[in-house]
Amino acid sequence: MSGPPPAVAAVRSAVRRALSALPADATALVACSGGADSLALAGAVAFEAPRAGRSAGAVTVDHGLQEGSGEHAESVAKVLHGLGLHPVLVHTVEVTGRGGPEAAARRARYEALDEAVAGHAPAVVLLGHTLDDQAETVLLGLARGSGARSLAGMAPRAGHYLRPLLDLDRATVREACDRMGLRAWEDPHNLDPRFARSRVRHQALPALERALGPGIAAALARTAGMLRADADTLDLLAGELYTEAGGEAPGAPGGPALAVAPLEAAPASLRTRVLRRAALAAGCPASALTARHVHELDRLVTEWRGQAHIDLPGGVRGRRVADLIRFG
Repeated sequence: MSGPPPAVAAVRSAVRRALSALPADATALVACSGGADSLALAGAVAFEAPRAGRSAGAVTVDHGLQEGSGEHAESVAKVLHGLGLHPVLVHTVEVTGRGGPEAAARRARYEALDEAVAGHAPAVVLLGHTLDDQAETVLLGLARGSGARSLAGMAPRAGHYLRPLLDLDRATVREACDRMGLRAWEDPHNLDPRFARSRVRHQALPALERALGPGIAAALARTAGMLRADADTLDLLAGELYTEAGGEAPGAPGGPALAVAPLEAAPASLRTRVLRRAALAAGCPASALTARHVHELDRLVTEWRGQAHIDLPGGVRGRRVADLIRFG
């Protein structure tokens, strides 16, 4: 008796490893848009979870951004029910707020997924991101001039979010979807050049492949993995410095107050991480806080000449008061 096609076997194997690392009572919820990647993931989870004695369901999010989105969400839910997943949840969200439509949709989606986890705890969410998605994330980070944490891309696991397919390329995952007999939907936004990720996917990465040869996506994903290990170590050390500087202690209204002395003595790679963390704690939106903002905060420590306050995103201000960096 022959086994499944290689692409299907690869996706199922990745899912099997992810499920085996979960607590016995955890429910695995697949985040599924109806696209090929998340649908292949749902099919593999539906196959593997019963064999592993695991509970497995799914969540589909209706962003309300396209005509007929509600009907599409219900049709995806019907497919997920047909795979045998339970529960199958449909969350309708409102996409509003800062950061443009991509960031706002992502924020609303993750809020809905967090709600699903809270309602079925203990639970985790499985996401269908692939190696190609990882490469796109790294290129977007490079374009923004981001630091090592951003260039480290997406983690295989972050809290209750798991990405079992990060080591598989998109072509393999989409072939698996076809081989499972699942009909995928292509989000028109994935083809819309107004969105940065679409331009990276359809213009930037193909141009790099033509200029430098094949294997660019895999190389970028490997780079992300190496940078992630370095960033994890630096973040651990920065956490210790944050505590030493008083970041965990109650500060002035608006955010923590950091002592200058331990920051002055620390390497720049740790000091800037601490300043960024404090700015975020004060209410700066992460998507708007840039390296330039952090550099100006750093100058309050290293080049103090009586500068006025530093204006930060979200209406936050950073200033030096004697031997403290305060936010308000």
